[in-house]
Amino acid sequence: MASRACTIKVVEHSHVSPPVGSVLNTSIPLSFFDLAWFFCNPMQSLFFYQLPCSTFRFTHSILPSLKSSLSSTLQIFYPFAANLICPPSPQKPHILYTRGDSISFTVSESSADFDHTIRYHARDVQDLLPFVPDLPHALVHNNTRVQPLLALQVTVFPNSGICIGAAFSHVVADGRSFHHFMKSWASIFRSAGNSAQAMPFLNRSVVQERDPCGLASVFLNQLWSLASNSEDDKEQVYHGVFADNIRTTLVLSRVDIEGLKTRVLNQCIEKYGAELPRASTFVGACALVWTCLVKTQKLSGSVEHHQDGEFHYFGFVADCRNMPELAIPAAYFGNCLAMCIPRVMGNELVGENGVFAATKAIGNRVEEFQNGALRGAEKWITNWIEISETGRLSTVSGSPKLRAYDTDFGWGKPKKTDVVHSNASTTIYLGDCRDEEGGIEISLTLKRDEMEAFTGFFEQGLKAI
Repeated sequence: MASRACTIKVVEHSHVSPPVGSVLNTSIPLSFFDLAWFFCNPMQSLFFYQLPCSTFRFTHSILPSLKSSLSSTLQIFYPFAANLICPPSPQKPHILYTRGDSISFTVSESSADFDHTIRYHARDVQDLLPFVPDLPHALVHNNTRVQPLLALQVTVFPNSGICIGAAFSHVVADGRSFHHFMKSWASIFRSAGNSAQAMPFLNRSVVQERDPCGLASVFLNQLWSLASNSEDDKEQVYHGVFADNIRTTLVLSRVDIEGLKTRVLNQCIEKYGAELPRASTFVGACALVWTCLVKTQKLSGSVEHHQDGEFHYFGFVADCRNMPELAIPAAYFGNCLAMCIPRVMGNELVGENGVFAATKAIGNRVEEFQNGALRGAEKWITNWIEISETGRLSTVSGSPKLRAYDTDFGWGKPKKTDVVHSNASTTIYLGDCRDEEGGIEISLTLKRDEMEAFTGFFEQGLKAI
């Protein structure tokens, strides 16, 4: 579990832009979906690939095509190469692509052991941070902040593999849009110029036209009132508070998931004589992990004033694409997520039927979303902040449906994928499984003394199945 000392050497730092003249100067308004993530920390994703070549061979034989294909990809996903423009109030923030805009692209070399790095074991949080690029800080001109939106880093493990790391602003895209971009880049590189992926739908007016309640104005007013927190303060908190934690990845097999769903459904029939309306893979996995987190918090006393009689909350997002009431295309590029926060009393979550109670609450919230995706949307931001301050909010990022392991540059599927922005001790990451179709990978970060307790509760939960 101890961190292995390694060095990182920057081999090249450059910028990659769309092909010259391929994209016109374009201003993109922010939808209410985008504004909801305005103060979110950068998203950070890692893709590890087996690629046994030297750094010299990589930089001379592979890197030119990798950057050329990235340039072609940025032509069709040009908002990633743009900047977030934040003028002083009452002017509205927007995304602006100006001819010549580019993204930061870094190539580095690591002395770390590749096989050790991709293992499914507990490791220091700092072990993965060297592979994450720094999203450039915003510049200020005439009281207007100009923030780059994407940075990429390729780290070479000589004669073993590479890691492609990405950091991007949530304002420009959600996870589905980001993975659409990554799969398109991989496809263009793999096929030397052509992509098998669908073209992104870039017209954000399709969301503005579906905002009859004026959510964009509501969110914008709420954001101006919160603007006193600086980006620098957030970065300091993000990189400092969780630096001493450890991170691990657990796997739920397809058999585990089916057993978990069956157990919960049987409990529901026993209690109510009917099946739960929602007991999906996502719902069941989240319910199990949520109960294990709350039990761990209670045992360690990590949640201040932990009371069994207090509500605990679980935050997740739901994709609004293809919802009948919105009719937003599946290939829509941007944010298109509803915020959902079910709650359950602490004594229920830590009790004998905790997984059932959590499944019921999360499943019911999914059902409510299906019956009205934007119901209560005007309170998304204020509710999230208010509930976060209780210290009893657990959250999940990612989704197995994003299929990160399908991102194939021609080197085979990734040996490991992960996100680093979920390093908060109450945030979990759910992704598809590398080794089994229908399985789930669960990554989370905890204090050292908490990880053992959590793993114990998790194993108990699986045995109960």
